[in-house]
Amino acid sequence: MRVEVLGGPERRRRWSQDDKARIVEETLAPGAKVTEVARRNLVAASLVFTWRRQARTSEQVVPSFAPVQIAAAAASAEETPKLLPTADGRVRSVAAARTGLIEIDLGNRRCVRVDAHVDPEALARVLDVLGRR
Repeated sequence: MRVEVLGGPERRRRWSQDDKARIVEETLAPGAKVTEVARRNLVAASLVFTWRRQARTSEQVVPSFAPVQIAAAAASAEETPKLLPTADGRVRSVAAARTGLIEIDLGNRRCVRVDAHVDPEALARVLDVLGRR
C-alpha cells in the first residue's frame, strides 16, 4: 500500500474582504508584479486579477454628488434683451434672465443649459450619452 502526503496550501480557502483588499493594495504599489504578490501570499495569480477587476467595478458603482452653484440674475439684465446667434448665422433676441435656467457643467469644457420647459426624459438621454464620453 502506498500513501502520498501532499504539502502546500489547502484547496478552497476562504479569503476575508480585508485579506483581499490587502493583497490587491500590494499589487497597486509602484513596481509591484501581480504574479510575485500572488506567489508571496500563496494565491493563484488569476484569482488576484479577478479581485482587482472586482475592486475596479465596485468603485464605479458608488454614487457621488456634484457641486452646485446657484447664480442670482441681475435686475438690469431682465430689462435688456440679449442677442443670441443661431446656427445659420442670424441673430435672435432672447430675454437675458429666463426663469428656471439650469446650467450643468460636465467638466472638460462641456456644459448643458436647459430651462424649466425641458423634457426630463430627453435631458436624461442626453446626459446619459454625454456621461459615457
